[in-house]
Amino acid sequence: MGVGIEVSNLNAWYGSNHTLQDINLNIPANHATALIGPSGCGKSTFVRCLNRMHETNPVARVTGSVRMGEMDIYADAKPVEIRRRVGMVFQRPNPFPTMSIYDNVAAGLKLNGFNNRHALDEIVEKSLRNSALWDEVKDDLRKKSGASLSGGQQQRLCIARALAVDPEVLLMDEPASALDPVSTSKIEDLIFQLKSQYTIVIVTHNMQQAARVAEMTGFFLNGRMVEFDSTQKIFTNPRDKRTEDYITGRFG
Repeated sequence: MGVGIEVSNLNAWYGSNHTLQDINLNIPANHATALIGPSGCGKSTFVRCLNRMHETNPVARVTGSVRMGEMDIYADAKPVEIRRRVGMVFQRPNPFPTMSIYDNVAAGLKLNGFNNRHALDEIVEKSLRNSALWDEVKDDLRKKSGASLSGGQQQRLCIARALAVDPEVLLMDEPASALDPVSTSKIEDLIFQLKSQYTIVIVTHNMQQAARVAEMTGFFLNGRMVEFDSTQKIFTNPRDKRTEDYITGRFG
């Protein structure tokens, strides 16, 4: 089961650019939380801070605390361990083009030295089933490359790859923005199914998508968290006028 995330006084910089400023929020376990806000407001930087991908940039730094359960991810663990526990799905599908569908799903496990063939077969099948892709690719697991799939299938393959290492948290940075409406609907259905097993954080510019899939929503603006509340309250009765102006299309 997923774990909740407690973020306290989180600040992030790229060089001298203060990208995130004093972010405080509690992300509930086994729910989907949506992050909304205009481009460049800090949403993607925030989710990268949740699995320490932010620090792969040599001029980036972070202060504050991000706790998963009892663990402070910046003080109590190495980045590689955090990235196993916190999976990431990016805006554009990024399957490994020279690998088969099977090897794409198994890549993270093999990288960590897991080579039990029977167990790998079971995990690959389970992960593809959990990403609603198994029935579409089960006859081509080793015949086709990940790059041969359609865009929507590639994104679900990337979700299967993230699930294969058994994370507790799944981060999704605009996972459907490059997809057609049918594929987008499948990704949303998948989020709805997975959130009972994982803590999901999704960055989206699609207000309707946030309303459909997330119980909680946070509104970012200029590197700050303006408002964080139940999705219903954010969209029907926000406390801050800036939130209302954004979701009604007055800016952004």
